[in-house]
Amino acid sequence: MQEEIITVKCPQCQKEVIWDELSPWRPFCSKRCQMIDLGEWAAEENRIPLDDKLSEDENWSGE
Repeated sequence: MQEEIITVKCPQCQKEVIWDELSPWRPFCSKRCQMIDLGEWAAEENRIPLDDKLSEDENWSGE
């Protein structure tokens, strides 16, 4: 029985990436794309959307 090959698109450049141990940077195609993405997060260019149900006014601390 042949294994199904799973591919995903690199979040940075959209190149197809095989999802297995042979692709060490998955879901990225390369270390370069991984570092570009990390830089965008560090520069706060990428953000996780805020849940409207929680606001700073509610003094939510997550503890």
